[in-house]
Amino acid sequence: MNLSKGDRPTDSLRAETRLVVSGRDTASQKGFVNPPIVRGSTVLYPTASDLYAHRGEFQYGRHGTPSTRALQDALAALEGPQCAGIGLVPSGVSAISTALLSVLKAGDHVLVCDNIYRPTRQFCDGILTRYGIETTYFDPLIGSGIAALFRPETRAVMVEAPGSQSLEMPDVPAIAAAAHARGALVIDDNTWATPLFRRALEQGVDISIQAATKYIGGHSDLMFGTIAANAKAWPALAETIKLLGLCVGPDDVFLALRGLRTLAVRLYHHQQAAIDMARWLARRPEVASILHPALPDDPGHAIWKRDFTGASGLFSIVLKPAPQQAVDALLDTLKLFGMGYSWGGFESLIIPFDCASYRTATNWTPGGPTLRLHIGLENLDDLKADLERGFAAFNARQ
Repeated sequence: MNLSKGDRPTDSLRAETRLVVSGRDTASQKGFVNPPIVRGSTVLYPTASDLYAHRGEFQYGRHGTPSTRALQDALAALEGPQCAGIGLVPSGVSAISTALLSVLKAGDHVLVCDNIYRPTRQFCDGILTRYGIETTYFDPLIGSGIAALFRPETRAVMVEAPGSQSLEMPDVPAIAAAAHARGALVIDDNTWATPLFRRALEQGVDISIQAATKYIGGHSDLMFGTIAANAKAWPALAETIKLLGLCVGPDDVFLALRGLRTLAVRLYHHQQAAIDMARWLARRPEVASILHPALPDDPGHAIWKRDFTGASGLFSIVLKPAPQQAVDALLDTLKLFGMGYSWGGFESLIIPFDCASYRTATNWTPGGPTLRLHIGLENLDDLKADLERGFAAFNARQ
């Protein structure tokens, strides 16, 4: 395909096609399929007049290069027509903190979903508190009832759909409607679904972030964050990124763009494998319940079906009551499931978790030990056999 600046993909193309063709200009790339890696800081201006006016497509390496532009174009095509700009930052946590700092100032109040990623909570309780910004946490299932929590100084609401451990599914459109009626912006962590399976900006979200470390990179070799914003939120976000001096390295940009090209293929596989695995686990005598919004009996399924076009490879399970030594025996027996605090890569992962100590608006009482699983790209029968060995060790220690 010979894609040039005069023949850019449009939103009429399906998402899988946009992932392949967006952010490419083969004519300017001397015919090569992939954009080159541009390593640069200094940009030279041809005339004094150009220098004084900062005239030119690029002014300085920190503010953007042809490499970052290619990735931003590709991500914007995936996020959809509501996207006014894409910010690139060094990690998912950086995306969270930058988004919050772009909309809040001293004296403001922010509402944050109680099932939010724990580092988000730590940023709110640490940095934001130090800057005189107050945080109130709310039940992720509150829906339009969030209206009662707004104050005159409430400037933003942050949600995560679903929560990356406990998997509750907030009603984001209802929350966004309540926020906008009171002049507040909505920030959403969309890492679980990615814009492939959920276009958050089309559901009332003003700023949608991703830990691109996860599914965008896809190969467990990248730290990266992306921030997509609509026209209302983009100017302040762009200024915050610039003034904080945030930028990403050219090799990381290359890895993110390379991972983006295969996102659809990988995510469809993660989705199907995870649903298959969740159904298999639901039949295990050791498992009390499955936390996966794509399953029909999950409390969040109706919202998932309405707002999402797919699911990822991440879900959680609640085991029947058992001593810690039994849980540890299960974990230590596994060979294919690694234990690590990440997900979204090609490999399967498992970790124990317990939200009870840091929930403040809700009580976490699942009824048994909880495990979070990410189903990777391995053969599913091999993964099930690995878990069977783990359950045998689990049962032997009770």
